[in-house]
Amino acid sequence: MVFGLSQAPDEAGRGPLAGPVVAAAVILDPDNIPEGLNDSKQLSISRREELFEIILCSSIVSIASSGAGRIDNTDIRKASLDAMRRAVHGLSLAPALVLADGRDIPPGLACMGKAVVKGDARSLSIAAASIIAKVARDRMMARADLVFPAYGFATHAGYATQRHRNAIGDHGPCPLHRMSFRPLRQDGLEAAEE
Repeated sequence: MVFGLSQAPDEAGRGPLAGPVVAAAVILDPDNIPEGLNDSKQLSISRREELFEIILCSSIVSIASSGAGRIDNTDIRKASLDAMRRAVHGLSLAPALVLADGRDIPPGLACMGKAVVKGDARSLSIAAASIIAKVARDRMMARADLVFPAYGFATHAGYATQRHRNAIGDHGPCPLHRMSFRPLRQDGLEAAEE
């Protein structure tokens, strides 16, 4: 059994100034692969939402995240790989092989792993994981907007839009902000934003 794992760079939260990085692990049923799986960035919001529900009903899925504190205490790459590893370990069925989106294989896997550059465009299972990670993170940020409404997380999901930067200027950072990322970082050094 082969499955795809995706941290979905830029789509599940590697670049934003706030919120978690989210990873998903998906084992597709080879007899029931959802139609229309594609890189989450290539799908409309409504299509991603629709596929999210279909994937959850037809596949084995696990989701894990690393919050701003973990990102700040390590770096975005390590926090992403840790979320990927935890997503794999959360699966109800152990995979024989992990296909990981990107250049890195998460350390600490109980099986073999293979890194697949631009995997969400090359593997259906990674595309499915990308969709799960993206929708899960978007929903997390929409809920965060209810707790911290001044920042507009429901509209920009923590990315560095002008509205978000203005809100940080007006209200200062909240606990969801990544203090190791510019412009929040105080020591003048750039964070390892990949």
